[in-house]
Amino acid sequence: MGKGAFETQVYRNAFAEAGYPVTEIEKRKEEIFQTLFYGSEEERIYHPVGDDMAYMEDTGNHDARTEGMSYGMMMCVQMDKKEEFDRLWKWARTYMYLNEGENAGYFAWSCQLDGTKNSYGAAPDGEEFFAMSLFFASHRWGNGSGIFNYEKEAKELLHTCIHKGENQNPGRAMWDANNKLIRFITDVDFSDPSYHLPHFYELFGRWAYEEDRAFFLEAAKASREYLKSACHPVTGLCAEYANYDGSPYTEGQEIWGGRHDWYYSDAYRTIGNIALDYAWFGADDWAILEAERLQRFFCETLAEENRNGIYAIDGTVLDGKALHPVAMIATNAQASLIAEGANAAACLKKFWETPLRTGDRRYYDNCLYFFAFLALSGNYQIY
Repeated sequence: MGKGAFETQVYRNAFAEAGYPVTEIEKRKEEIFQTLFYGSEEERIYHPVGDDMAYMEDTGNHDARTEGMSYGMMMCVQMDKKEEFDRLWKWARTYMYLNEGENAGYFAWSCQLDGTKNSYGAAPDGEEFFAMSLFFASHRWGNGSGIFNYEKEAKELLHTCIHKGENQNPGRAMWDANNKLIRFITDVDFSDPSYHLPHFYELFGRWAYEEDRAFFLEAAKASREYLKSACHPVTGLCAEYANYDGSPYTEGQEIWGGRHDWYYSDAYRTIGNIALDYAWFGADDWAILEAERLQRFFCETLAEENRNGIYAIDGTVLDGKALHPVAMIATNAQASLIAEGANAAACLKKFWETPLRTGDRRYYDNCLYFFAFLALSGNYQIY
């Protein structure tokens, strides 16, 4: 095991190591932010509302999701953009926060662009990104009052996430109390490998309410073990949804709008999370092997004409094309944060030469693109 950035305070700049000029890397980083937040109507995904709010639009579905709102907040705190951060947080807290019902204390996972809730259910990937970005905001900018007491908001949210359902508290927790694994949504007992963020849980285990810290440290260990079972031992691929034993979740296709037992949109995030976890904490060298086997699959096993496809986790090429091909390129490259060798260099080069996506489906691709760029340039940091 290696020492991660949490201990060393050193963040690897893989682009600079590959020979790209630091001035060009920093310029590109700023350009990406400006495009996503202040580009043309065909480019941006950030939309200010009035004097003090804003939302991130899922341009493929024309709604605002806790995923995108929390992603936007993480982008802003990494880029030291407090005004934009506060605007997004106020919109989320105003329109998405659930004050009553069994999901009180969570956030409605989808809202219309005018703030009307599309659902009263919550998606845990949004909550965990909200909490982490709030902690970083607290440490980078200090706490304000009310909803801008970032630290208190983060602690309260995490407390709710793991204590729902206890002592006549209605609703269900976002983490299973027994196995410490995050649920896909609170109503079910299976998971989504891309939701597993052990690097966040390590920090929650230091910064949450004292009585909640042990849980999150255990969750970090549980998630690292879970990812080993969810990622295929040869290809490195995982399914979008997976059972608690890591096997692909094959049920309920009529409920979830089709199959999710394949390597498809959600699943792309998993390798990026694994790479960032190892970069920050260096907890388990398995992460390096996983990054290298996934890059080997895309660079060596797959024929060139199949590298924009849909796959079973054993690598079988299925019918259809990737809905988010730029996102896949970005996360394959993010694995180069910890992988070595020719495949790591090739994935990094391909990402550098790939522009931001345009068109209706740009939201998801470009969010993962920016996170990958921040990580690979040493700018996705712990605050």
